[in-house]
Amino acid sequence: MIAAFALILVCQLFGEVVSELFDLPVPGPVIGLVLLFFGLLIKRKPPKVLTDAADNLLLHFSLLFVPAGVGVVTQIDRLKGDWLPIAAALVVSTLLTMVLTAVLMSKLLPKAKSDQTAEDAQ
Repeated sequence: MIAAFALILVCQLFGEVVSELFDLPVPGPVIGLVLLFFGLLIKRKPPKVLTDAADNLLLHFSLLFVPAGVGVVTQIDRLKGDWLPIAAALVVSTLLTMVLTAVLMSKLLPKAKSDQTAEDAQ
């Protein structure tokens, strides 16, 4: 499991280096995640140790929101002044994400054949 966490951290580090080197407006961890994604696409099947590490991270995912929550509390004065644009951005981005996810899922999920739907109805 340590090797899997090391791989995730190395991808994040490499993303930080790429972000700083090319002065990109994208955060390094996002670039690292994309690099990890493409690496897993090339490999076709993720190693079991990596999936175990990811499952372990997902179990404790809520802990990763604590620093973001603290950041929000420290910026409460700024939020009071800009609450309307922030709320509008949150609502619009949430709706857009939901619509795009639905469209993508309808395109990617296999279509049910008419024979199967008739059998399912019985």
